[in-house]
Amino acid sequence: MNRQAQAAVLFLVGAAVLHAGLTDLYLRYVKAGLRPLLLAAGVVLIMAAVATVWYERRGRGEADDGDGHGHVHREPRVAWLLVLPLLALILVSPPALGSYSAMHAGTALQAPLAYPSLPATDPLPLGVVDYAGRAAYDHGRTLAHRRVEVTGFVALAKDGTPYLVRMALNCCAADAQPVKIGLTGHIPPVLQPDTWLQVTGTYTAKQTRDPVNDGRIPFLDVTAAKPVPTPHDPYDESWNN
Repeated sequence: MNRQAQAAVLFLVGAAVLHAGLTDLYLRYVKAGLRPLLLAAGVVLIMAAVATVWYERRGRGEADDGDGHGHVHREPRVAWLLVLPLLALILVSPPALGSYSAMHAGTALQAPLAYPSLPATDPLPLGVVDYAGRAAYDHGRTLAHRRVEVTGFVALAKDGTPYLVRMALNCCAADAQPVKIGLTGHIPPVLQPDTWLQVTGTYTAKQTRDPVNDGRIPFLDVTAAKPVPTPHDPYDESWNN
């Protein structure tokens, strides 16, 4: 691949990174907090591409001045096919990880370091990770007699048990791990995997073990549930906060 092709690839990579960082697309790949680094990386790559083209043209101009003619070595045009995956990155938004990934990985739930006090809101909005940690390891002490509202996507166990799931990120989608809440009570009669639900319910002491890694899966006693659109950020970042 010649310098011009290298510069084109650099430019397209930078443009793809900037496009992802300036839109919601980057949330499919990394945590929201990494957005400034993505934008900076995109700018650096584009500047490197421009510098590569400038130095290449300058070098050719000096060669022409020195011997009266320049020698251009042409590489196979098939090298330009390397830009096709980059165009796909710019034009195609990949789906967030869903129920298939969740049910083939063990729950990542761990005991929280602390249980911050909760506001008096009714119902109380909680993330999947927050509810699951309090229910599984604090025995629901901070959730007693409270209605909670939790949002996640549906996953179904092999025995038909419905789970409400959120994928938790450490850094990026490649290391995403599921945190699962079992659903009991007034569950909708028909549940489709990957459907996003906003569930209202109360704490229950019921728990089970994840068949993949034997991790704890607490349950939520559902009183109401309704489908909701996929959220702006489908991943739960409270896992590492």
